[in-house]
Amino acid sequence: MNKDYPGYPNLGLVQKLVQQPIAFPPQHQERAPGLEWVMHPRPIFDYEDFKGSGKLKGKVALITGGDSGIGRAVAVAYAKEGADLTIVYLNEDFDANETKQYVEKFGVSCLLIRGDLRKPSTSELAVNRTIEKYGRLDIVVNNAAVQPYTKDITDVSDEQLEDTFRTNVFPLFYMTKAALPYLKEGSAIISTASRVAYEGDKNVLDYAASKGAIVSFTRSLALSLVEKGIRVNAVAPGPAWTPLTVSTYPADQVAILGTDIPMGRAAQPFEIAPAFVYLATNESRYVTGQVLHVNGGLIRYS
Repeated sequence: MNKDYPGYPNLGLVQKLVQQPIAFPPQHQERAPGLEWVMHPRPIFDYEDFKGSGKLKGKVALITGGDSGIGRAVAVAYAKEGADLTIVYLNEDFDANETKQYVEKFGVSCLLIRGDLRKPSTSELAVNRTIEKYGRLDIVVNNAAVQPYTKDITDVSDEQLEDTFRTNVFPLFYMTKAALPYLKEGSAIISTASRVAYEGDKNVLDYAASKGAIVSFTRSLALSLVEKGIRVNAVAPGPAWTPLTVSTYPADQVAILGTDIPMGRAAQPFEIAPAFVYLATNESRYVTGQVLHVNGGLIRYS
């Protein structure tokens, strides 16, 4: 066990894995969007051979769903690059506090905000508390999501449909409106889309539709904010080993996650995070309205 981070395996050994798992033990969590600390094996959210170079030093990033999965990996990558953080999460207190403890070892500050992003007031609270603590906001990462499993469109109740869009799409509007007065030229808004926005997925019908909406939101908001010098982009991951995955798919499908794509495996969260770093830095200053595909070789959907 890692003495500095109780509950974690030896991070040094885990993060030095040269070969990623091809398949995972069958497992399913009934609780959505899932808990990282009960997954087996734990997702790899940091690659210790990656050393930050201060690309985000002095910046402040607000990350929704930053407690676990891809959001946690983005938080770690940003912390390594010197950014102070605000992480907004629903109620996964254990995961959120582990993330805070981990990122702060890189010498940055991490503010945790517990709240329901389906309510506009949560975005307003998160932005206001960020400004109170840091005095600025430079990067907004819209990452929080739910992904209900369905066998047929008749399984998608009116309540589920509304909840999926209220969780996955509405907060992008709420958070952008709350953050915009504080964003300035050079700021970045980055959202998490998905490969299913392009290829579809019959078992996550409403989720796929919501991710398609995020792609359109990204392109349209980029046009709206380009004259202000604020860039708006998205990342579309392929299958990834995250709590969202194990709280969505049945155990037998989890066991073969990602084995049908060209690289033959699902991504670990740390493999997706660098795209978010690129889109947050000045290295991408000529990039807006775009979606970066990190999907293991699904080039026909890019």
